[in-house]
Parts: sequence; structure tokens; C-alpha cells
Amino acid sequence: MMSSDSVLPLPENPIIVGFGGVGVDFLAVVPSFPKPDSKIRTTEFTFQGGGNNGNTMTCAARLGLKPRIISKVSNDGPGKTMLEELEAEGVDTSFFVVSKEGTSPFSYVIVDNQTKTRTCIFTPGYPEMVPQDLPRANLLSALDGARMVYFDARMPDSALVIAQEAFHQNIPILIDAERPREGLNDLLSLADYVVCSENFPRAWTEASSIPRALVSIILRLPRLKFAIVTLGKDGCIMLERCVDDEGSHIEEMDVESCLTTLKERKDDSTAMPTCIASPVTKLRAKGIEESVCGRLYYGASEKIPPSELMDTTGAGDAFVGAVLYGTCNLFILPLHMLVGIF
Repeated sequence: MMSSDSVLPLPENPIIVGFGGVGVDFLAVVPSFPKPDSKIRTTEFTFQGGGNNGNTMTCAARLGLKPRIISKVSNDGPGKTMLEELEAEGVDTSFFVVSKEGTSPFSYVIVDNQTKTRTCIFTPGYPEMVPQDLPRANLLSALDGARMVYFDARMPDSALVIAQEAFHQNIPILIDAERPREGLNDLLSLADYVVCSENFPRAWTEASSIPRALVSIILRLPRLKFAIVTLGKDGCIMLERCVDDEGSHIEEMDVESCLTTLKERKDDSTAMPTCIASPVTKLRAKGIEESVCGRLYYGASEKIPPSELMDTTGAGDAFVGAVLYGTCNLFILPLHMLVGIF
């Protein structure tokens, strides 16, 4: 993600709306991940706001967007902490539903100080948000002036109601597809953009590789403008749908070969993230009859020295927040420049 000093100016600080999970993270840093039935001590302990939606909207606010969150917490200590943290970050929490009873969502996060990995143990909040919690007048107010709506695919019944209204209002929709979930297919059918975890594309399409899965995703979801898959330290891959001008000669290429060519152009001598794009190409994939007219991107990640790496909690959510910022900037910069930034 780019530094705050180099953040590009946005016209009128665009409003975005996020719906999905928020929670409190209890982060226990340990020398190494515990073995079963063992007892160990933490070297550090903190608690802070979390959840896919909360993390993503916080990142978006820090980049200059004006996020609103629709979600639900209980009137307990963790719920109050979450609201206070989000408000302090500049996130509009006025569309939260606060239950008088129940518990707010929370996660135990074990941070392995040796491998810099994190293991999350999530406890859902109760009672869960249902469509009746969001009167139509409140929904319309939340979406008023929004440039984009983001979903992490949690609380599917409520998510679909909000997504359908955004769709009818022609507000672009971005879905964070972390893994197959109940109701996710309905949301994806309305999506303009999707960001996937490394395992999702193959799990959802049953394709044998990520590049082939991206072709399948674009073909299955005709509304999608692009699909991104994050690869952790290996960066990301994006497939952007392009217009196939009839009569123009567009080269056809196997998507796996195309990705290999892009990776070969990567400069391993630089620690900074880079983005390499193919020309507009008809991309075909083994086992899929139809090709996709598009542009394939390979984005390398920044090389961070192990001594400077804390842990990866919320890293994917921050990436999605940067994508939201980038897509809101589409009116200013071409897509390939934005991918290079993030």
C-alpha cells in the first residue's frame, strides 16, 4: 500500500458503504505456535477492532475515502470499543444496529513470532443481523451518494437485500470472496468487482490452476469488470475484462503461458512492488471452450525484511481497502497504473 504522503487526491472524498463483519481481536503474540496440550506464555498481548469489514473500511478511511459501515454489535464492552475505534478513524458508524442484549463478535488471534503468521479463532456475535434490522429508509440513507458498496459475504440474507438495492441504483459492487459461503453466489451475480483469496478461485470453479480459474470466473459472471486473486508474499494476479472490438485482430494466448511471460519480466533486484500487464488478449484456458477478451496483470509484493514484519493480521483486508480506493480513482488514472500503486 502506498504511503500517506503519496496518496492521490480524490474528488469530493468519495463515499463508500461497507456491509459485513466487525469484531474485536484479542492478539496473543507467542514465541512459536503451541503444541497440543501444552502451556506457553505470551510475549505481548493487545486487543483492537477487527473483522473483514471493519479492517477494510478503516484502511479506506486512512486513504481518504468516506466510509459508512452497516453492521451489528451488542451494547457490551467489545461493541462500544469497536464503535469508538471506527469513529476515531473517520468511519461513519451511524448505520450500525446496536442490540441491547447478546454479545458482539470477537476473535482470538495467535501470532507466531517465529513464522510471523496468525491463527484466528472466531466467535460470531449474537443475535446476528437480519433484514428486519435495517428499515428501508435507513438503507436508502446509507446508500445516498455512495460511489461503491463493499461486502465480505457475511450475514447473507441482509447482504443480499443491500446488494439488490445498490444494483437497482447502479452503484458498483465489490465482493471480498474469502471462501465459499452461504449466499455468496447470489452476491457474485450482482458484483462489478471481486477480490479473492488464494484458495477461492479453484474451490469455486474446480479449475486446476488459478489462471484457469480466473478465466472461468470472468465467463461465469458477465457483469464483472475484473477479478483479483491475492497470493500473500507472491503478490496478486488480476484479470480485467476488455471490449472485443469486432473486426480488430486480437492475439489469442493460453492464460498460463501469458502469466509465465509476465513473471519472467519481473525485476527481482527491486524490493518495491511492481505491476506487469499483458496487452489486450483473447485468453483461453485448457478445459474451457470459450476465451476471454481481457488483460492479465501480475503484481509483485513488496519485499519486507523479516525483522520488520510484525504479523499478517488484516493484511488481506487492507489490500481490499486499497482496491476500493483505486477503483474510486478510475476516473483519474488508467487501471494499470492503479494496480501498480497497490
